[in-house]
Amino acid sequence: MVVLRLVADLGGDIEIAHGGKDIDREWVDLKLNEFDDHALEEAIFLKEIVGAKVTAIMIDGDGVERSLQTALARGADEARRIAVDDTDGPISSRAMTPVVAAAAAELGADLVLTGVQSPEDIFGQLAPSLGAVLGWPQASAVSSVKPDDGSTITVQQEYSGGVSAAIRLPLPAVLGVQTASRPIRYVTGSKLRQAMAEEIPRIEATAAVAMPDVEIVELRVPDEAGGAVMLDGDADAIADEILRLLADRALLQVC
Repeated sequence: MVVLRLVADLGGDIEIAHGGKDIDREWVDLKLNEFDDHALEEAIFLKEIVGAKVTAIMIDGDGVERSLQTALARGADEARRIAVDDTDGPISSRAMTPVVAAAAAELGADLVLTGVQSPEDIFGQLAPSLGAVLGWPQASAVSSVKPDDGSTITVQQEYSGGVSAAIRLPLPAVLGVQTASRPIRYVTGSKLRQAMAEEIPRIEATAAVAMPDVEIVELRVPDEAGGAVMLDGDADAIADEILRLLADRALLQVC
């Protein structure tokens, strides 16, 4: 099972909503979370290796059906939209965990993949929270998944400084995927048109959205930094100017 999320397209103009606790979502463009895209690719790759069935799920909302239809065109076997009770604003990764965990149990999933993080889940809470609720082993920052004997998998987990580790996990398990082990495939127009004719089943959530245990006090655009100072002249003149600038800022004592 692959958990997908729609997120704000940060390449567009982002404005703070009235109240200062969220972005203005009325006009913002949405796109599939980049890391979830890699998780989907890795799941389809595993399907091609071992013949597994891939089910893509999303919390229902605007743009979800089209995203799931695209997942079918990419190679997913099934897709589900999960309907939840009305909530005030977007559902965080931590809050959606009980809903996703219940879906995994109902669908009989033995491996759950999702993106390691998202722009609104920069700490990567979804995969670890899912593992905790389900009681399954979990690994994040995964860059490849290899099936072993049917009861275990070996994953490549990335660390800082170019270091990685091979970790063996028993199934069922939860993975937070950082990058797929191969490039994301291109979807042809014919496959996409065929998938667009599919109606994505909408199922009711059998677990409640978790109440948030943290509150956003303020959301604001970062303060603009000062502009760069361009230095002209020959090497000696530039060196003198650098010394003066450092001395003016009390960063260097000039004797």
